[in-house]
Amino acid sequence: MKKLGIIINPVAGMGGRVGLKGSDGLEILRKAREMGAKPEAPSRAVAALKVIARIKEQIKVIAYPQEMGADEAREAGLEPEIIGKIDSGDTRPEDTMKAVREMAGIGVDLILFAGGDGTARNIYSAIGNQPIPVLGIPAGVKIHSAVYAINPKSAGEVAALYLEGKISNLREAEVMDIDEEAFRQGRVSAELFGYLKVPVEHRVQSVKSGSRSEKAEVEGIAAEIVHDMEPEALYIIGPGTTTRSIMQRLNLPNTLLGVDVVKNKELVANDVSEQQLYELIQGQKCRIVVTGIGGQGHILGRGNQQISPRVIREAGPKNITIIASRDKLIALNGAPLLVDTGDPELDQSLCGYVKVITGFEDAIMYRIST
Repeated sequence: MKKLGIIINPVAGMGGRVGLKGSDGLEILRKAREMGAKPEAPSRAVAALKVIARIKEQIKVIAYPQEMGADEAREAGLEPEIIGKIDSGDTRPEDTMKAVREMAGIGVDLILFAGGDGTARNIYSAIGNQPIPVLGIPAGVKIHSAVYAINPKSAGEVAALYLEGKISNLREAEVMDIDEEAFRQGRVSAELFGYLKVPVEHRVQSVKSGSRSEKAEVEGIAAEIVHDMEPEALYIIGPGTTTRSIMQRLNLPNTLLGVDVVKNKELVANDVSEQQLYELIQGQKCRIVVTGIGGQGHILGRGNQQISPRVIREAGPKNITIIASRDKLIALNGAPLLVDTGDPELDQSLCGYVKVITGFEDAIMYRIST
Protein backbone atom coordinates (compact mmCIF):
# COMPACT_ATOMS: atom_id res chain seq x y z
CA MET A 1 0.00 0.00 0.00
CA LYS A 2 1.12 3.53 -0.77
CA LYS A 3 1.65 5.71 2.29
CA LEU A 4 0.23 9.23 2.40
CA GLY A 5 1.58 11.61 5.02
CA ILE A 6 -0.73 14.44 6.11
CA ILE A 7 0.50 17.63 7.79
CA ILE A 8 -1.72 20.64 8.47
CA ASN A 9 -0.52 24.04 9.63
CA PRO A 10 -3.72 24.92 11.53
CA VAL A 11 -2.97 28.64 11.76
CA ALA A 12 -2.05 29.18 8.10
CA GLY A 13 -4.04 31.95 6.45
CA MET A 14 -5.44 33.44 9.65
CA GLY A 15 -4.03 36.88 8.83
CA GLY A 16 -5.72 37.13 5.44
CA ARG A 17 -9.31 38.14 6.16
CA VAL A 18 -8.21 40.65 8.83
CA GLY A 19 -5.78 42.33 6.45
CA LEU A 20 -2.51 41.32 8.16
CA LYS A 21 -1.01 39.94 4.91
CA GLY A 22 0.46 36.87 6.58
CA SER A 23 0.38 34.65 9.64
CA ASP A 24 4.06 34.17 10.44
CA GLY A 25 5.14 34.87 14.01
CA LEU A 26 3.49 34.54 17.40
CA GLU A 27 2.76 38.27 17.70
CA ILE A 28 0.94 38.36 14.36
CA LEU A 29 -1.09 35.30 15.32
CA ARG A 30 -2.03 36.93 18.62
CA LYS A 31 -3.11 40.08 16.80
CA ALA A 32 -5.07 38.08 14.21
CA ARG A 33 -6.99 36.25 16.94
CA GLU A 34 -7.73 39.54 18.72
CA MET A 35 -9.17 40.84 15.45
CA GLY A 36 -11.48 37.84 15.22
CA ALA A 37 -9.54 35.77 12.68
CA LYS A 38 -10.67 32.17 12.24
CA PRO A 39 -8.57 29.20 11.05
CA GLU A 40 -8.79 28.64 7.29
CA ALA A 41 -6.47 25.67 6.83
CA PRO A 42 -8.54 22.90 8.49
CA SER A 43 -11.60 23.27 6.25
CA ARG A 44 -9.45 23.59 3.12
CA ALA A 45 -7.55 20.46 4.12
CA VAL A 46 -10.79 18.54 4.66
CA ALA A 47 -11.97 19.53 1.16
CA ALA A 48 -8.81 17.97 -0.32
CA LEU A 49 -8.91 14.88 1.86
CA LYS A 50 -12.54 14.14 1.00
CA VAL A 51 -11.41 13.68 -2.61
CA ILE A 52 -8.66 11.28 -1.49
CA ALA A 53 -11.16 9.28 0.57
CA ARG A 54 -12.36 7.61 -2.64
CA ILE A 55 -9.14 5.54 -2.65
CA LYS A 56 -8.92 5.01 1.12
CA GLU A 57 -8.94 1.22 0.74
CA GLN A 58 -5.83 1.45 -1.45
CA ILE A 59 -3.63 3.64 0.77
CA LYS A 60 -2.28 3.92 4.29
CA VAL A 61 -2.71 7.38 5.82
CA ILE A 62 -0.14 8.70 8.30
CA ALA A 63 -1.07 11.90 10.14
CA TYR A 64 0.26 14.14 12.86
CA PRO A 65 -2.04 14.45 15.91
CA GLN A 66 -5.21 16.45 16.36
CA GLU A 67 -5.43 19.72 14.40
CA MET A 68 -2.18 19.00 12.56
CA GLY A 69 -3.80 16.29 10.43
CA ALA A 70 -5.61 13.59 12.37
CA ASP A 71 -8.79 15.61 13.01
CA GLU A 72 -9.08 16.67 9.38
CA ALA A 73 -8.40 13.13 8.11
CA ARG A 74 -11.16 11.68 10.28
CA GLU A 75 -13.60 14.41 9.25
CA ALA A 76 -12.91 13.48 5.62
CA GLY A 77 -13.67 9.80 6.28
CA LEU A 78 -10.10 8.51 6.56
CA GLU A 79 -8.66 6.42 9.40
CA PRO A 80 -5.12 7.64 9.95
CA GLU A 81 -2.24 6.12 11.82
CA ILE A 82 -1.11 8.81 14.28
CA ILE A 83 2.55 9.60 14.84
CA GLY A 84 4.33 12.28 16.86
CA LYS A 85 3.16 14.62 19.61
CA ILE A 86 2.03 18.25 19.71
CA ASP A 87 0.75 20.79 22.24
CA SER A 88 -2.76 21.21 20.89
CA GLY A 89 -3.65 24.87 20.44
CA ASP A 90 -0.01 25.93 20.43
CA THR A 91 1.53 24.50 17.27
CA ARG A 92 4.76 26.01 15.96
CA PRO A 93 6.86 25.82 12.76
CA GLU A 94 9.10 23.35 14.62
CA ASP A 95 6.16 20.94 14.78
CA THR A 96 5.85 21.01 10.99
CA MET A 97 9.56 20.33 10.54
CA LYS A 98 9.49 17.51 13.07
CA ALA A 99 6.46 15.96 11.37
CA VAL A 100 8.17 16.05 7.96
CA ARG A 101 11.31 14.39 9.28
CA GLU A 102 9.33 11.62 10.99
CA MET A 103 7.26 10.94 7.88
CA ALA A 104 10.38 10.88 5.73
CA GLY A 105 11.89 8.44 8.19
CA ILE A 106 9.04 5.95 7.80
CA GLY A 107 9.10 6.22 4.01
CA VAL A 108 5.84 7.88 3.04
CA ASP A 109 5.25 8.01 -0.71
CA LEU A 110 3.77 11.52 -0.67
CA ILE A 111 3.51 14.31 1.90
CA LEU A 112 0.32 16.32 1.50
CA PHE A 113 0.40 19.50 3.55
CA ALA A 114 -1.83 22.52 4.06
CA GLY A 115 -0.37 25.97 4.61
CA GLY A 116 1.27 28.91 2.90
CA ASP A 117 4.75 29.91 1.82
CA GLY A 118 6.06 29.77 5.39
CA THR A 119 4.87 26.16 5.69
CA ALA A 120 6.52 25.22 2.39
CA ARG A 121 9.71 26.83 3.63
CA ASN A 122 9.53 24.81 6.87
CA ILE A 123 9.12 21.61 4.88
CA TYR A 124 12.09 22.43 2.67
CA SER A 125 14.17 23.23 5.78
CA ALA A 126 13.31 19.81 7.19
CA ILE A 127 14.02 17.60 4.17
CA GLY A 128 16.23 19.77 1.99
CA ASN A 129 17.00 18.08 -1.30
CA GLN A 130 15.74 14.62 -0.35
CA PRO A 131 13.65 13.21 -3.25
CA ILE A 132 10.42 12.94 -1.23
CA PRO A 133 7.36 14.01 -3.24
CA VAL A 134 5.23 16.71 -1.64
CA LEU A 135 2.10 18.61 -2.61
CA GLY A 136 0.57 21.67 -0.97
CA ILE A 137 -3.07 22.43 -0.23
CA PRO A 138 -3.21 26.24 -0.56
CA ALA A 139 -4.30 27.70 2.77
CA GLY A 140 -1.98 30.66 3.39
CA VAL A 141 -2.33 34.36 2.74
CA LYS A 142 0.60 34.57 0.33
CA ILE A 143 1.24 31.68 -2.05
CA HIS A 144 4.29 32.54 -4.14
CA SER A 145 5.70 29.00 -4.10
CA ALA A 146 5.10 26.53 -6.94
CA VAL A 147 4.52 23.52 -4.69
CA TYR A 148 0.77 24.11 -4.31
CA ALA A 149 -2.20 22.85 -6.27
CA ILE A 150 -4.42 25.60 -7.67
CA ASN A 151 -7.13 24.87 -5.04
CA PRO A 152 -7.93 22.26 -2.34
CA LYS A 153 -10.02 20.01 -4.58
CA SER A 154 -7.24 19.90 -7.17
CA ALA A 155 -4.76 19.02 -4.42
CA GLY A 156 -6.87 16.01 -3.51
CA GLU A 157 -7.31 14.95 -7.12
CA VAL A 158 -3.61 15.21 -7.96
CA ALA A 159 -2.59 13.40 -4.75
CA ALA A 160 -5.02 10.55 -5.45
CA LEU A 161 -3.83 10.17 -9.04
CA TYR A 162 -0.21 10.10 -7.90
CA LEU A 163 -0.89 7.48 -5.23
CA GLU A 164 -2.80 5.37 -7.78
CA GLY A 165 0.20 5.48 -10.13
CA LYS A 166 -1.71 7.45 -12.77
CA ILE A 167 0.80 10.29 -12.41
CA SER A 168 4.42 9.22 -12.14
CA ASN A 169 6.57 12.16 -13.20
CA LEU A 170 7.93 14.65 -10.71
CA ARG A 171 9.41 18.10 -11.23
CA GLU A 172 11.39 20.48 -9.07
CA ALA A 173 9.15 23.30 -7.82
CA GLU A 174 10.33 26.55 -6.31
CA VAL A 175 9.91 27.27 -2.59
CA MET A 176 9.54 31.03 -2.27
CA ASP A 177 8.88 33.20 0.76
CA ILE A 178 8.82 36.90 1.43
CA ASP A 179 9.74 39.27 4.22
CA GLU A 180 6.32 39.70 5.85
CA GLU A 181 7.24 42.90 7.70
CA ALA A 182 8.35 44.50 4.43
CA PHE A 183 5.19 43.07 2.81
CA ARG A 184 3.00 44.86 5.36
CA GLN A 185 4.79 48.10 4.51
CA GLY A 186 4.03 47.65 0.80
CA ARG A 187 7.36 46.18 -0.33
CA VAL A 188 7.64 42.74 -1.91
CA SER A 189 10.96 41.10 -1.17
CA ALA A 190 10.69 37.49 -2.36
CA GLU A 191 13.49 34.99 -1.96
CA LEU A 192 14.05 31.54 -3.45
CA PHE A 193 14.89 29.06 -0.68
CA GLY A 194 15.13 25.86 -2.69
CA TYR A 195 13.16 23.23 -4.58
CA LEU A 196 10.82 20.41 -3.63
CA LYS A 197 9.64 17.53 -5.81
CA VAL A 198 5.98 17.74 -6.85
CA PRO A 199 3.84 15.66 -9.21
CA VAL A 200 3.75 16.94 -12.78
CA GLU A 201 0.15 17.99 -13.43
CA HIS A 202 -1.48 21.13 -14.82
CA ARG A 203 -3.43 21.64 -11.58
CA VAL A 204 -0.20 22.39 -9.72
CA GLN A 205 0.45 26.12 -9.96
CA SER A 206 3.45 27.99 -11.28
CA VAL A 207 5.70 30.23 -9.24
CA LYS A 208 4.45 33.81 -8.96
CA SER A 209 6.19 36.06 -11.43
CA GLY A 210 6.75 39.79 -11.27
CA SER A 211 4.72 42.18 -13.37
CA ARG A 212 6.00 42.89 -16.90
CA SER A 213 3.25 45.41 -17.62
CA GLU A 214 4.18 48.37 -19.77
CA LYS A 215 3.56 51.68 -18.04
CA ALA A 216 1.38 53.12 -20.82
CA GLU A 217 -0.85 50.03 -20.88
CA VAL A 218 -1.39 50.10 -17.12
CA GLU A 219 -2.09 53.82 -17.20
CA GLY A 220 -4.67 53.16 -19.91
CA ILE A 221 -6.38 50.57 -17.70
CA ALA A 222 -6.51 53.09 -14.84
CA ALA A 223 -7.93 55.76 -17.14
CA GLU A 224 -10.70 53.39 -18.26
CA ILE A 225 -11.70 52.49 -14.69
CA VAL A 226 -11.66 56.10 -13.46
CA HIS A 227 -13.58 57.34 -16.52
CA ASP A 228 -16.36 54.82 -15.92
CA MET A 229 -16.68 55.25 -12.14
CA GLU A 230 -20.34 55.59 -11.16
CA PRO A 231 -21.43 58.34 -8.76
CA GLU A 232 -22.30 57.11 -5.23
CA ALA A 233 -20.93 53.61 -5.91
CA LEU A 234 -18.31 52.12 -3.59
CA TYR A 235 -15.25 50.87 -5.44
CA ILE A 236 -13.31 48.09 -3.72
CA ILE A 237 -9.78 48.25 -5.11
CA GLY A 238 -7.84 45.01 -4.65
CA PRO A 239 -4.08 44.66 -4.18
CA GLY A 240 -1.45 44.75 -6.91
CA THR A 241 0.60 47.07 -9.08
CA THR A 242 -2.06 47.20 -11.80
CA THR A 243 -4.82 48.19 -9.37
CA ARG A 244 -2.45 50.66 -7.69
CA SER A 245 -2.45 52.66 -10.92
CA ILE A 246 -6.14 53.48 -10.33
CA MET A 247 -5.40 55.02 -6.94
CA GLN A 248 -2.46 56.91 -8.39
CA ARG A 249 -4.63 58.35 -11.15
CA LEU A 250 -7.10 59.50 -8.49
CA ASN A 251 -4.23 61.03 -6.49
CA LEU A 252 -5.26 58.95 -3.47
CA PRO A 253 -3.05 57.09 -1.00
CA ASN A 254 -3.11 53.38 -1.69
CA THR A 255 -2.17 50.11 -0.06
CA LEU A 256 -0.18 48.14 -2.63
CA LEU A 257 -0.78 44.83 -0.87
CA GLY A 258 -4.09 45.59 0.81
CA VAL A 259 -7.66 46.55 -0.11
CA ASP A 260 -8.78 50.19 -0.39
CA VAL A 261 -12.27 51.66 -0.82
CA VAL A 262 -13.23 54.70 -2.93
CA LYS A 263 -16.50 56.58 -3.43
CA ASN A 264 -17.08 59.56 -5.71
CA LYS A 265 -13.36 59.42 -6.51
CA GLU A 266 -12.52 60.12 -2.87
CA LEU A 267 -10.93 57.80 -0.34
CA VAL A 268 -13.30 56.05 2.04
CA ALA A 269 -10.83 53.69 3.73
CA ASN A 270 -7.32 52.30 3.32
CA ASP A 271 -6.15 48.74 3.99
CA VAL A 272 -9.47 47.37 5.26
CA SER A 273 -10.06 44.02 6.92
CA GLU A 274 -12.77 41.64 5.70
CA GLN A 275 -15.07 42.66 8.56
CA GLN A 276 -14.56 46.38 7.91
CA LEU A 277 -15.22 45.84 4.22
CA TYR A 278 -18.39 43.84 4.85
CA GLU A 279 -19.73 46.54 7.16
CA LEU A 280 -18.85 49.33 4.72
CA ILE A 281 -20.75 47.85 1.80
CA GLN A 282 -24.05 47.13 3.54
CA GLY A 283 -26.85 48.59 1.44
CA GLN A 284 -24.38 50.23 -0.94
CA LYS A 285 -23.98 49.93 -4.68
CA CYS A 286 -20.56 48.29 -5.07
CA ARG A 287 -17.93 47.49 -7.65
CA ILE A 288 -14.98 45.18 -7.00
CA VAL A 289 -11.81 45.72 -9.04
CA VAL A 290 -9.19 42.95 -9.04
CA THR A 291 -6.25 41.80 -11.12
CA GLY A 292 -4.59 38.43 -11.62
CA ILE A 293 -1.37 37.27 -9.97
CA GLY A 294 1.41 37.22 -12.54
CA GLY A 295 2.37 33.73 -13.67
CA GLN A 296 -0.48 32.07 -11.75
CA GLY A 297 -3.65 33.89 -12.79
CA HIS A 298 -5.50 33.84 -9.46
CA ILE A 299 -7.90 36.77 -9.27
CA LEU A 300 -9.63 35.84 -5.98
CA GLY A 301 -8.38 33.82 -3.01
CA ARG A 302 -4.68 34.72 -3.14
CA GLY A 303 -3.48 37.78 -1.23
CA ASN A 304 -6.94 39.40 -1.31
CA GLN A 305 -8.84 37.24 1.20
CA GLN A 306 -10.46 40.42 2.53
CA ILE A 307 -12.69 40.16 -0.55
CA SER A 308 -14.41 37.14 0.96
CA PRO A 309 -17.37 35.10 -0.31
CA ARG A 310 -19.83 37.10 1.78
CA VAL A 311 -18.36 40.38 0.54
CA ILE A 312 -18.66 39.19 -3.07
CA ARG A 313 -22.24 38.07 -2.55
CA GLU A 314 -23.18 41.35 -0.87
CA ALA A 315 -21.59 43.38 -3.66
CA GLY A 316 -22.95 41.06 -6.33
CA PRO A 317 -20.78 38.65 -8.35
CA LYS A 318 -21.70 40.51 -11.54
CA ASN A 319 -20.11 43.64 -10.12
CA ILE A 320 -16.56 42.32 -10.31
CA THR A 321 -14.26 44.08 -12.77
CA ILE A 322 -11.08 42.29 -13.81
CA ILE A 323 -8.10 44.26 -15.09
CA ALA A 324 -4.84 42.91 -16.50
CA SER A 325 -2.22 43.92 -19.01
CA ARG A 326 -2.05 41.86 -22.19
CA ASP A 327 1.50 40.85 -21.18
CA LYS A 328 0.15 39.32 -17.98
CA LEU A 329 -2.47 37.34 -19.87
CA ILE A 330 -0.01 36.23 -22.56
CA ALA A 331 2.31 34.96 -19.81
CA LEU A 332 -0.41 32.49 -18.76
CA ASN A 333 0.12 30.62 -22.05
CA GLY A 334 -3.59 30.03 -22.53
CA ALA A 335 -4.25 28.89 -18.94
CA PRO A 336 -7.42 30.36 -17.41
CA LEU A 337 -7.72 32.96 -14.71
CA LEU A 338 -8.46 31.25 -11.39
CA VAL A 339 -10.79 31.68 -8.42
CA ASP A 340 -10.34 29.95 -5.06
CA THR A 341 -12.44 31.87 -2.52
CA GLY A 342 -13.05 28.88 -0.25
CA ASP A 343 -16.69 28.68 -1.36
CA PRO A 344 -16.96 26.09 -4.18
CA GLU A 345 -20.51 27.10 -5.13
CA LEU A 346 -19.52 30.74 -5.50
CA ASP A 347 -16.36 29.78 -7.40
CA GLN A 348 -18.40 27.80 -9.92
CA SER A 349 -20.79 30.73 -10.42
CA LEU A 350 -17.83 32.94 -11.32
CA CYS A 351 -16.51 30.57 -14.00
CA GLY A 352 -16.87 31.17 -17.70
CA TYR A 353 -15.78 33.84 -20.16
CA VAL A 354 -15.64 37.39 -18.81
CA LYS A 355 -14.45 40.77 -20.01
CA VAL A 356 -10.95 41.71 -18.89
CA ILE A 357 -10.00 45.37 -19.26
CA THR A 358 -6.54 45.55 -20.84
CA GLY A 359 -6.27 49.28 -21.65
CA PHE A 360 -8.27 52.42 -22.35
CA GLU A 361 -11.31 51.37 -24.38
CA ASP A 362 -9.59 48.02 -24.81
CA ALA A 363 -10.77 44.67 -23.45
CA ILE A 364 -10.78 40.98 -24.31
CA MET A 365 -12.89 38.02 -23.28
CA TYR A 366 -10.97 35.55 -21.12
CA ARG A 367 -11.88 32.34 -19.32
CA ILE A 368 -12.17 31.95 -15.54
CA SER A 369 -11.91 28.50 -13.97
CA THR A 370 -11.41 26.89 -10.56
